[in-house]
Amino acid sequence: MSETTTNTTEAAVAETGAKGATKRAAGSKKASPKKEAPTAKKAVKKQAAKEHAAKKQPAAKATRTKEAKPKGQREGSKSAAVLELLRRPKGATLAELMAATQWQAHSVRGFLSGAVGKKMGLKLESVREESGERRYRIL
Repeated sequence: MSETTTNTTEAAVAETGAKGATKRAAGSKKASPKKEAPTAKKAVKKQAAKEHAAKKQPAAKATRTKEAKPKGQREGSKSAAVLELLRRPKGATLAELMAATQWQAHSVRGFLSGAVGKKMGLKLESVREESGERRYRIL
């Protein structure tokens, strides 16, 4: 093939838009126009929103008379059983807590650390006995 036939073949391919065409299409994406700055100050807008909301709401709402549920554990729950064992003067061993809850050892330790120690904010004492077993109790 000569040089002239190669150039005409490339031109024909470029015109039809086949794969590997050498000519690229012009970009059609343009930058979005710049947004205008807000005209009113934020404090003024907030005040207007508060006034508008105050107009919509009725003057007085009827309050519900619900008894507040006391925070703590439900009776008969596993958490309540664990806390009961931990409040004993001697406390409870890990084996006793596992038997009472049917939890695995890592679950009991996680409950003691997360729920009892952090969420409930109770002081937990951990003592290793002479037999090597660890005993937990709430102070």
